[in-house]
Amino acid sequence: MKGDSQRGHQLSNGTFGIKVLQKKFITSRQIEAARIAATRYMKREGQLWIKIFPDKPITAKPLEVRMGKGKGAPSHFVAPVSPGRIVFEIGGVSLDIAKEALRLAAQKLPVTTKFIVARDYDNA
Repeated sequence: MKGDSQRGHQLSNGTFGIKVLQKKFITSRQIEAARIAATRYMKREGQLWIKIFPDKPITAKPLEVRMGKGKGAPSHFVAPVSPGRIVFEIGGVSLDIAKEALRLAAQKLPVTTKFIVARDYDNA
């Protein structure tokens, strides 16, 4: 994976979001854990969008199997992310609730992230 993210690097649905600052694979379990952490803190008010999807299969051979005999079966799925990619977006909540919810979600992810706010957001 070379370079920065070419798509998905601007807020499209929500007012707040978290942007990835590293290249890494994010598993489906990590995405789900982050989603649960954010929605629990928001107490199901507002809306949360997940902007990545784990569609890359990672294969693994069973333990104690000799070399050769083909490729292993798919063990889990990951979403490859590049720097600049927005992972989660939140809308319909205040700034402090969104900031804390996305901080809790970012703790569940294996990458460093940055909290971002939409340009047209007014603090009224």
